[in-house]
Amino acid sequence: MEIDVKHTSDLVEPQERLKHLINYSNAVEVDFHIPPTRYYRSGLEMVRMANVYYTEGNLENAYVLYLKFMTLFLEKIRKHPDFNSVPVKMKAINQAKLREVLPKAEKLKDQLLTQYKEEYKRYVVDRERRKKEQTRNSADTIKTEANIASIGSAHSNQEESDQSLANVQIPYDVEDISYPDPNVSTAHTGGHDSWHPSRHVSVVPSLPTVDRSKKPDTFDTHYARTNLRIVIVPALVMLKFQNMAQKSTLNNIETCGILAGKLEQNELIITHMILPKQKGTSDSCTTMNEEEIFDFQDQHNLITIGWIHTHPTQTAFLSSVDLHTHCPYQLLMPEAIAIVCAPRYNETGFFVLTPNYGLKFIANCRKSGFHPHPTEPPLFMVAEHVKIDSTASLEVLDLRIGKS
Repeated sequence: MEIDVKHTSDLVEPQERLKHLINYSNAVEVDFHIPPTRYYRSGLEMVRMANVYYTEGNLENAYVLYLKFMTLFLEKIRKHPDFNSVPVKMKAINQAKLREVLPKAEKLKDQLLTQYKEEYKRYVVDRERRKKEQTRNSADTIKTEANIASIGSAHSNQEESDQSLANVQIPYDVEDISYPDPNVSTAHTGGHDSWHPSRHVSVVPSLPTVDRSKKPDTFDTHYARTNLRIVIVPALVMLKFQNMAQKSTLNNIETCGILAGKLEQNELIITHMILPKQKGTSDSCTTMNEEEIFDFQDQHNLITIGWIHTHPTQTAFLSSVDLHTHCPYQLLMPEAIAIVCAPRYNETGFFVLTPNYGLKFIANCRKSGFHPHPTEPPLFMVAEHVKIDSTASLEVLDLRIGKS
């Protein structure tokens, strides 16, 4: 879930600030085209992330996630048309998490209110200090202007005096004055710099040339606004995945895997790559026995961060099927990425649906299989919030054959 907490302690009082945070957290919508079981899986990951935020002292983000979790499963998910299809065991696990989260959220609410009161108190004190400084500065400005006026009057008198001096007769002939020859270097004597024209010329440095055509594009500014968390991708992800997929790639069959990891210092770090049992064709790949993936992630407290797949004969891009595959990932976590490896063209792409258009468009598209989509505005884009780490370790689980 996206977290974009607005810090407004310098604008509103503590109770109002807490109300804003609660209203923001309650703004959770359920997409009926995403299976409810996906929400239940995502809910567990929300609690994991909230626990990390709480441990790291990021109380606002922890509170937001706890509230979103409660809003989603105490109210919104029940409206899903397929709610009754959720397994009893999954609902029981969710209820246990709710019982765990409720007291944590209440405790956090009290902690945040105390924090907001302290911050607001400091703000009020600082505001009064700034007012006094402004009043003092205003008085100083008036005094300074009066001094300037006085100096201006004295300067005017000086000009009149200078003009009278200009009429005084010079007691020697101008031709008797000796000037240094600019073609002859002057010796450095007497402990002072000798005269040189360049030392007496005021030079204004030229401004650097600015290429106005190189402004950041709208996607960069959008990502800055939505505050997407950075996703750390070990370089081993692409290397190991392509090696493990090589046999299928040579047979012109796609391979796919799930990317999971952890939240640390507000960064999402991929630590595990899971290759599920799957069926592949030349242009598609379908996962099977997803419960195996979920069980492994539960055992290791892993968060789903995205997925990876090959294009055996094509370049790196997101096909219409890929767009629909990725959509649920990104709806549940805005930072979720899709990595595409195209070994024939030696390409690797890191993609997301465009958050301001593509995500909503694909979420509302009811077609299946390969089908045409409009290309403008773009439905997907390069993921700008990805960082490759060449030193990070990676654990791989290949459920097709066992652990490697």
